[in-house]
Amino acid sequence: MPIFNVKVRLTNRDGNAFAILGNCQRAARNAGISKDEINAFMEEAMNGDYDHLLRTCMKYFEVE
Repeated sequence: MPIFNVKVRLTNRDGNAFAILGNCQRAARNAGISKDEINAFMEEAMNGDYDHLLRTCMKYFEVE
């Protein structure tokens, strides 16, 4: 179960790491997730390679 109860669509989208981060950040903000929680996600997501980014997105969000 994801940490945030928020759906984010990553398939058939720009696969660029910055685009993925932006989509996740926007979805979290729109769902009312606190800035501190979003910052924790962003810090963890950016602390590794591209595969780490995708794993972190799946950890925090319900990815479609």
